[in-house]
Amino acid sequence: QEQLVESGGGVVQAGGSLRLSCAASGRGSVGYTMAWYRQTPGTQRELVAYIIGGARTKYADFVKGRFTISKVNNTVFLQMNRLEAEDTGVYYCATGALIATNNQVAYWGQGTQVTISS
Repeated sequence: QEQLVESGGGVVQAGGSLRLSCAASGRGSVGYTMAWYRQTPGTQRELVAYIIGGARTKYADFVKGRFTISKVNNTVFLQMNRLEAEDTGVYYCATGALIATNNQVAYWGQGTQVTISS
């Protein structure tokens, strides 16, 4: 069983920055690929970015170079810059061996609210 604990959400003005953190604990065997998803109002949960082994990364097109995912040991970070109102939503940490191939998540965090005010 893997547990994911997120922190760092909050309210920020458009154009501002936030840094999300997610600490994974448990067996650690699925912690190799870690990811951030989000669910914005009226949409389905979508992949924001993932990182494999602390080096290989992939980002959704809507990130547009504004977000950076990084990983130190079993903690993954999402640095979000130049935030837009459309980025408002609940951000979820996730881990799973099949995220990169099948977009299949094994474990979810509880989610953290990110609100961008205009």
